[in-house]
Amino acid sequence: MLIEHLGHRPQVDPAAWVAPDATLCGDVRLGPGSRVMHGARLIAEGGTITIGAHCIVMENAVLRAAARHPCSLGDNVLIGPNTHVVGATIEDGVFIATGAALFHGSHLGRGCEVRINGTVHLKTRLTPGTVVPIGWIACGDPAELFSPDRHDELWERQRPLNFPQTVYGLDRDTPEMMKAITQGLSARLGGHRDDRIL
Repeated sequence: MLIEHLGHRPQVDPAAWVAPDATLCGDVRLGPGSRVMHGARLIAEGGTITIGAHCIVMENAVLRAAARHPCSLGDNVLIGPNTHVVGATIEDGVFIATGAALFHGSHLGRGCEVRINGTVHLKTRLTPGTVVPIGWIACGDPAELFSPDRHDELWERQRPLNFPQTVYGLDRDTPEMMKAITQGLSARLGGHRDDRIL
């Protein structure tokens, strides 16, 4: 399904294909030979999602972009099923496995791999060819890899990245943080009321 959002329509190259039950919403640009499979959602809310040539976005993957966090894939990128990518830059020849998560401002160099349930955290930069093992977390610039049992060490590296400020524009000490987040999101997401199915 193609949806116009905030006056922006998806642009699908004639040599690309989008499954009938997938969604491209807003300023999404799909390159030649690329495929968006069943149930995938590519949602551009004020930012652009750019997909290069011969990229595969598998079933139920979600790619998102916002004004401060565009999302781009180079050529020959595979995004696995049930993967979540928001505001990331992914260079050519990258493999993202099932269930991975890539966060705002992350940058994956050419030929990287993020294996099953791997995470690339906020503002993290992976040098070309980096492999994030199954279930591990990459954090920082340059990236350091953390196994899931190293939470305290990860938090020391993660905390200064300031997720609330980067993603929601809110200071970490904002009173009633969740109220501020949800009310802000509600206002922004309200723009979908005027979406138009093409």
